[in-house]
Amino acid sequence: MLQISHHIKRKTCRLQQLSIRLHRHFRNDAGLTEELENRGLISQITRRRELDDALCHGRQTVYSGIDPTARSLHIGHIVPMMCLIGGATALIGDPSGRSAERPHLERAKVEDNVRQLSNNVQTFFNRALSYAEQKLPHSAIQHVPVRVMNNIEWFDDLGLLEFLRTAGIHARVNSMITRESVQSRLNSQQGISFSEFSYQLLQAYDFLSLNKLLGCTIQVGGSDQWGNIVAGIELINRTTNTAPDADGSPSVKDKGYGITTPLLTTSTGEKFGKSAGNAVWLDNTLTSVFDFYQAMQYFLRTTDEDVGRYLRLFTLIPLSKIEEIVWEHHVRMTTFYHRSIRHSLVWHKAQGVKHAQAATKVLFGTDLSDILADDVIGALTGDRRLQKVDDIELFDIPVTKLAVQYKLASSNSAARTLVSSGGLYVNGKPAVHGQVLGRQDLIDGRLIILRAGKSSHTVLSLK
Repeated sequence: MLQISHHIKRKTCRLQQLSIRLHRHFRNDAGLTEELENRGLISQITRRRELDDALCHGRQTVYSGIDPTARSLHIGHIVPMMCLIGGATALIGDPSGRSAERPHLERAKVEDNVRQLSNNVQTFFNRALSYAEQKLPHSAIQHVPVRVMNNIEWFDDLGLLEFLRTAGIHARVNSMITRESVQSRLNSQQGISFSEFSYQLLQAYDFLSLNKLLGCTIQVGGSDQWGNIVAGIELINRTTNTAPDADGSPSVKDKGYGITTPLLTTSTGEKFGKSAGNAVWLDNTLTSVFDFYQAMQYFLRTTDEDVGRYLRLFTLIPLSKIEEIVWEHHVRMTTFYHRSIRHSLVWHKAQGVKHAQAATKVLFGTDLSDILADDVIGALTGDRRLQKVDDIELFDIPVTKLAVQYKLASSNSAARTLVSSGGLYVNGKPAVHGQVLGRQDLIDGRLIILRAGKSSHTVLSLK
């Protein structure tokens, strides 16, 4: 979605604030919702015509919320909008998209996650702005700090009675109980706790608080957040529509809008992210630069239909060009590569991508003549495939013994069988019986690459 905002900025300069002044406003002159919809970025939208009109005639503030149930953002969080770190709501747990209750986090853990996520957000937008300056040199991009707010600021001192008088009095249980996230849990064997049932009201109060503090009128979230977003719009309307009309009847004027985006899902329809255990984290201590780079390519190694979808979601490629790419089947040779670089650049900087490309060549290529050791080590730091060794642990030792030691073969006999079948490689070349390693085998004076079959690797680096 960040890339989409860049595309829109080239159409109308007044949209430049969308991904920069996230605590302020943006407006639309050229069909923002239509552009997002054409790219598959809108799953549902409230009062489409009224929202388009509001965007054309007045500046709007938008936010997206994130609960700190983990210490890092993941790829599904890359959204160019205000991030509301849900320090309070993480203590409750959002039932949306879950089949069981979330494990409860200790407050100290939540607070640590808040700090880490806040750093993630700032890092992402700083690097995204630098990337935008390189790719959009003629745009007037201003470096304005991203506004990150924690809802513990308004919940921490809010008493139960005050909350019930402010928000609870406007909530309708019959509406709350019909939300899809609640119904799916009610129909399950485990059921739903009262704390999780009340989550939608807490998120609604977030929207109300931001509406009062910042004039926020638009909330964006994944499609599993639709019920929570609608609850916030209803709370804003019921709380702020107090002035009577000319005839003395209560004034009813909708003031909030909601947009949901499609979720990234697996081939079986399961959500990518923390819940599914398959999140691609933006923190390189959780997902290495190399694995992040590889994940960017994974998203496009799919059917032509899904290739088109991901290209529309994650790139600036014109829609007409995307259709050509899918039709001509050039994705693997061109778009996979360039899109992986683009998406990785936004988060990991050019140096990180350079490292990842080198590691990719080491693990999947055959010509290693121009590989630099620092690039490979930089990409695989923290990866179990990188092993740092002393001279005595590497030189004058049979390759078969090293294969067993680093679990590329289960036994010495299995290692010898691998050599006989041409399945054990040293620096991309088949190993031979009785082969031992010396300094002449080092890549860039520091590395030895062992591979068994097509996908089992060990990178040995001299200390």
